Amino acid sequence: MTLTKADLINSLMKNTRLWKEKHVIQPSLFPDFNYQPLSRKRAERLLNSTLNIIKNSLERGESVLLSDFGKFQIRFKWARKGRNPRTGETIILRSRRVVRFRCSPKLRERINRPLRELPSDNDTNQK
Repeated sequence: MTLTKADLINSLMKNTRLWKEKHVIQPSLFPDFNYQPLSRKRAERLLNSTLNIIKNSLERGESVLLSDFGKFQIRFKWARKGRNPRTGETIILRSRRVVRFRCSPKLRERINRPLRELPSDNDTNQK
């Protein structure tokens, strides 16, 4: 299954709670009432602004390092000869910049872990 932008927004809404503006001097018997859920609009703005920061950094040629996730780098590819597979015609491919993602060792370890060792979603949310 592919993780979409809408899935990320829903996950942000579900897993993010914001402290309420009004602080009560006396502690509440129900601490969950001191938080409010993240609205869909606010979650979307949060995700969009994060993605825009990443995109703008990559456009400037900067690397983006996300701890425990990986690193996005801009790589330069020189112009080279190529071939159109349909016609067999030789063409010149222009030089260009491409994004390269390098997975962090921690993420690589989690990806390659056997399925029986994977924590359930409930286990990861509690940490």
